[in-house]
Amino acid sequence: MSHLLWKTLVLSPVVLGVTVLVSARAIAAEVAGSSEDAKAKAFQTEAPEAIGASLSMQIQQPSAEKFVVAQAKTDDSQVLEQVNRYSSEGKKQNSLSQVTSVSQFSDVQPTDWAFQALQSLVERYGCIAGYPNSTYRGNRALTRYEFAAGLNACLDRVTELIATATADLVTKQDLATLQRLQEEFSAELATLRGRVDALEARTAELEANQFSTTTKLVGEAIFAVSDIFGGNTGDVNNTVFQDRVRLDLQTSFTGKDVLHTRLAAGNATAFSQIDDAGFPIDTAEGTQTFQIGSTGNNSVIIDWLAYYVPIGPAQVYIAGTGGIHSDYVATNNPYFEDYDGGNGALSTFASESPIYRIGGGAGAALTLPFGKGGSILRPSSLTIGYLASNANNPGGNQGLFEGNYAALGQLNFSIGDRLAIAATYVHGYHGAGGGNLFDLGGGLGSTNRVVGTGQANTLTTLNGSSSNSYGIEAAFRPSDKLSVSGFISYHDITGFGADDDYEAWSYGLGIALPDFGKKGNVLGIFAGAEPYARNRPNFVGNDVPYHFEGFYRYRVSDNISITPGVIWLTSPGQNSDNDDAIIGTLRTTFTF
Repeated sequence: MSHLLWKTLVLSPVVLGVTVLVSARAIAAEVAGSSEDAKAKAFQTEAPEAIGASLSMQIQQPSAEKFVVAQAKTDDSQVLEQVNRYSSEGKKQNSLSQVTSVSQFSDVQPTDWAFQALQSLVERYGCIAGYPNSTYRGNRALTRYEFAAGLNACLDRVTELIATATADLVTKQDLATLQRLQEEFSAELATLRGRVDALEARTAELEANQFSTTTKLVGEAIFAVSDIFGGNTGDVNNTVFQDRVRLDLQTSFTGKDVLHTRLAAGNATAFSQIDDAGFPIDTAEGTQTFQIGSTGNNSVIIDWLAYYVPIGPAQVYIAGTGGIHSDYVATNNPYFEDYDGGNGALSTFASESPIYRIGGGAGAALTLPFGKGGSILRPSSLTIGYLASNANNPGGNQGLFEGNYAALGQLNFSIGDRLAIAATYVHGYHGAGGGNLFDLGGGLGSTNRVVGTGQANTLTTLNGSSSNSYGIEAAFRPSDKLSVSGFISYHDITGFGADDDYEAWSYGLGIALPDFGKKGNVLGIFAGAEPYARNRPNFVGNDVPYHFEGFYRYRVSDNISITPGVIWLTSPGQNSDNDDAIIGTLRTTFTF
């Protein structure tokens, strides 16, 4: 083979140019172009990334990443993939400029040994192209398939010249040599054409059977091994292996909006905590994020239906079910907040301020940007939202406006590029029959609670109550390897009956070290006081319940992470007589 090529190079400058011919872009574009177009059509079904729930200038954690699981490659498909990759390199711009002179290549000089051959190919036959940046890269190695593709392109050009009565440009010696090369590489050309035909057929089948041109599926599966230790609490609980799965159908109609239809199922439940007398402690301390939205028996529900759409400069959020405040407003807690997913903090307390856990359900929100950049105070925003817990129920003291609701207002500020601050106010109405303050939209009479002690949660009044909550949230990123965030919230509850008023507090501080040990890993430490209320009549326990948490998210691959972590709870139920509780969890998260 090498002897044949050497003789060929001596015979004709045309063949010499073919041998040193084309970078991968020019070679593969002729043969694999149709396959690239087919691949592009096949992936048009991918909707744009979910529009951010807030326009605030909060310090962002890396967005939730979306991954595609690649099919295992065979030896043949590896070759085709290489050709396609070279071809796609050449398509980074819409089209390649026509090369009419070798002088257009910045890396080809008249002193180069192949200059005459390249000049002949360009000026006599016009069957050569380079990279979009006007380089030729003649020293790059090429495969037999690439050479065959380039040869075929030149043959097509020569045939075109003959057909247009310009055959005098092609000598008999050139044609004979090219014919010999065509015969030599006939097997490679046939194989390449066959693979492209097969790829087009498979792509056509994919297009015919695709689920939707506007919808993509984003999934998350969590497996968690967990146990709790400490006195009576440790004795009454066993080690558990729990799961939760979320499948989010993300649909975009305009390319800027997104409709979320999320299915969820799980069997996770929280641990029971026992006091020193052997009775259950009325508390939601230590609740973990993967226990949110779990049905307990792996039955499937639609746990979230929401639509994000920009209207002018504003961002609009509409929730049909399962809406929560942190869906649409900045929480300023990067690396800990993951929307109760499996890649942030372990606990609901460390993931976001409890003020965002008041109410939920169906409703709408609007975020309006204001201010200008260029000063120390960066562009800021105002967010307002309204969520009703039982908006779908037409019964008495129910519905969108007569039942339980929570209305939020928040001002978001950014100072420079590394400091974000938010001031939050939430007004809630809680109907007659009791319930809980931090119920995440559980609604009238619900026993649902996701954070804090019983003293801070329990609404005892039979006549209903209202709450006014105030919070400050801040995040500071002194460097790319360090993030500090925290919050403080105050809750004033006014009951419509005697002795139903009380106050609750909560605060926390977290330190996150992104890329700790490896890119994509996160080491997080969080400490604070879960929501608590002191000096409440008819309630036992008047101590501050502190919460300490540490976790390390280890990124195994783009789609898998493993997070070991520990949660330490002091004075559970606001009673220092109760034994401290320690929760150990090993969480594995699959994203797809």
